[in-house]
Amino acid sequence: VLFCLFGGFSFFPPFLSIKYLFILFSFPSPMFLGIGQMAATILILYVSKLNKIVHFPDFDKSIPVKLFPLPLIYVGNHISGLSSTSKLSLPMFTVLRKFTIPLTLLLENIILGKRYPLSIVVSVFAIILGAFIAAGSDLSFNLEGYMFVLLNDIFTAANGVYTKQKINPKELGKYGVLFYNACFMVVPTVIISFSTGDFQQATHFQHWTNFLFVFQFLLSCLLGFLLMYSTVLCSHYNSALTTAVVGAIKNISIAYIGMLIGRDYIFSMLNFIGLNICMAGGLRYSFLTLRGNSKPTQPGDEE
Repeated sequence: VLFCLFGGFSFFPPFLSIKYLFILFSFPSPMFLGIGQMAATILILYVSKLNKIVHFPDFDKSIPVKLFPLPLIYVGNHISGLSSTSKLSLPMFTVLRKFTIPLTLLLENIILGKRYPLSIVVSVFAIILGAFIAAGSDLSFNLEGYMFVLLNDIFTAANGVYTKQKINPKELGKYGVLFYNACFMVVPTVIISFSTGDFQQATHFQHWTNFLFVFQFLLSCLLGFLLMYSTVLCSHYNSALTTAVVGAIKNISIAYIGMLIGRDYIFSMLNFIGLNICMAGGLRYSFLTLRGNSKPTQPGDEE
């Protein structure tokens, strides 16, 4: 439960920091920010390993095989998440991110063989219904943003399920998964960023001499590492689905705060009703999960 709370609260600061980096300073390069977060992850974990604060295995030729396909999913999740954050309002982003939950249910069923009771499935459908109502009446509709956030849902669900599968303490462990994911994907991400012009836009950005912008950028990199670390911890000590549930809980506060402090939310009654249906489904889902009714069953248990 403590790691669930840590995962929930650690999402809010980096999300706001990244969101307002794009809004207040109009930073044009989400992929460059992703590179900064990967670099922060590598630096923090490497220094911690040198000082014997954390432990993970040294590199050998078997590590890429052990990790695959997690690095590809990791970079897809990272880039699509940052891109969607920059293009959607806070409330609509959090609503569309709810689709991570049914995708996680589906992937856990396919990859890990887990099944969940009807009450959980009904709550998931309530979340989806509210998301459809809210998204259908979104007055700030952005097709590119919607595509990025739905891709992010797919990558997030796959990342959660495969992370749970890969963080065996006898092999890479949680720190090894974080470190080698970032190491393997930072160079390809730099190449993609350079070839798409994202890197050039970032290096020629006018606010690099602005102390407040630089502070906000570095803070976003550090908080991005905190978010990845808390997500891995929550998946390690619980499950991929529990991590998705924590996401549903934290989104309740983010959506409503976004209405009050965000500059990009356009109010409409249908949109507001959809948001509330979505939040009610999330609360019901969270209540059932924390009460214990959502304990997954293996096919053998049902027999």
